[in-house]
Amino acid sequence: MDNKPDSSERREFLRQTGLGTALLLTGISSLSACKATRSMSHIQGGMVGANYQAGHRLRSVAELMKLPVQETVTTDVLIVGGGVAGLSARRWLAQQGVRDVLLLEMAAQTGGNAAYGQNTVSAYPFGAHYLPIPDLRNQELVRFLKDINAITGFTYDGLPLYNDYYLCHDPEERLYINGFWQEGLVPETGVPEDDKKQIKAFFALVDQYKQAKGSDGLDAFMIPLDRSSADSQFRDLDKIAFTQFLNNHKFTSPYLRWYLNYCCRDDYGATLDTTSAWAGIHYFASRKGRAANAKDSDILTWPEGNGFLTDKLRGQSHSPIRQNILVYELRPNNQGVLVHACDVVSNQTIVIQARKVIVATPQFITRHLLPERPQGSGFRYAPWVVANLTISGLPQGRGLPLCWDNVLYNTSSVGYITANHQDLRDSLTKVVTYYKPLTDQDPDTARRMAYNTSYEEWLTQVLDELEIAHPSLRDYVSQADIWVWGHGMIAPSPGFIWGSERQLAQQPIDNNLFFAHSDLSGISIFEEAFDQGIRAASQVVSTL
Repeated sequence: MDNKPDSSERREFLRQTGLGTALLLTGISSLSACKATRSMSHIQGGMVGANYQAGHRLRSVAELMKLPVQETVTTDVLIVGGGVAGLSARRWLAQQGVRDVLLLEMAAQTGGNAAYGQNTVSAYPFGAHYLPIPDLRNQELVRFLKDINAITGFTYDGLPLYNDYYLCHDPEERLYINGFWQEGLVPETGVPEDDKKQIKAFFALVDQYKQAKGSDGLDAFMIPLDRSSADSQFRDLDKIAFTQFLNNHKFTSPYLRWYLNYCCRDDYGATLDTTSAWAGIHYFASRKGRAANAKDSDILTWPEGNGFLTDKLRGQSHSPIRQNILVYELRPNNQGVLVHACDVVSNQTIVIQARKVIVATPQFITRHLLPERPQGSGFRYAPWVVANLTISGLPQGRGLPLCWDNVLYNTSSVGYITANHQDLRDSLTKVVTYYKPLTDQDPDTARRMAYNTSYEEWLTQVLDELEIAHPSLRDYVSQADIWVWGHGMIAPSPGFIWGSERQLAQQPIDNNLFFAHSDLSGISIFEEAFDQGIRAASQVVSTL
């Protein structure tokens, strides 16, 4: 193990650099009063995003079957889907010496919901954008972070040293509440004492859950979640909504409930009423990372978000990846699985004979590929809207200056991050990434509404909300790109995580078809997708 020197001086430099830029941005507020126009005609950009029309072609497989055959391919292992789980499986197979592997991805780029873009100012995420430092017991993830230099070494007592350029720089997070930017996201400014007592009591209870172990000796809450205790005193929490749990414990504070609802919307695309109590507590009680130069609550982040991680995953194997390929049929045969796929560019069919197939697609895709497989109703997906705004200055209000994570109390979004927060160049031009889970309607209704809302309507909604805290913001925006995720992430509804449906969906078929995706965990985070890929790849290796 490596023993690296103290890096506190470099961390301090990074802190001061970020803070200096934020203070300069604060001064912009005096200029905003000079801008009177409400026009958005100067803003360049438009709707970007996944090619959902290609995916919708799976609704008419009979039409796809009529396409002419372009080529025939054979492979030992075919991976369908190039999100985190598929890329993780590909990496694991390479490390186990399995070389004849082919990955097919429907979109023009791999990465799934870690998609990102880039302009002359910065790279910026269109989806997942950070990774909490992991529990040391998650050895494969720790090893991966070491391989990509996110961990630069270890102390003599085994604690990792994280790359200072990847640890989130100060200032990290703030909340706009009662006309003031306070530090941290838990409401404090103007909050009555009785509410503060409830907030304190809730976190004391969470700490108990964080330390708790079941009768089987396992932690009550772990990541990956399938390593959590099977003790019914904990798993029974999955049967009730988070709202009921709060009612049972008499947590009635509207400030606490707003914060917990924000957490559910931010990580799950769900609300207190539609999130299981087990998942709600897991959000807080499962984070147990340890490091020599970071706290257990610290995170790793990059301008391109988790696209940094998927790029690194992709580089850890040399097996081929083919993009713009829509798999539309999986047919087991005596040689393994016969696969039909459509090249969405040439509109012709590719036939693949594979010995083994890893289906690393979400269930709303998988059910079209295997229509005879029993389908459940527990897999619910939250639609999201993400907007990236390039700004020449950010009018500021009172309180803490610009942070990495910036949230407005009691609004429809979960706030915005500063995409180039980690950039050491001292520039007033920023890209901010705005996130809005569509939780006010049932997912199907919200999804249809999202696809039928125009770019101008979305942009107006985004700017109207942000101007609550940043008056005349639209005058400083030069570019705005908006991405609609129709199925942004799996939502852990009551009864789903520890119900039978999720467990059954993970089971291989005839030792030829294997399944991997974060929705098979019930929580859409990088660690779960990464582990799902390894689990499925391990099953394949054991049968080859």
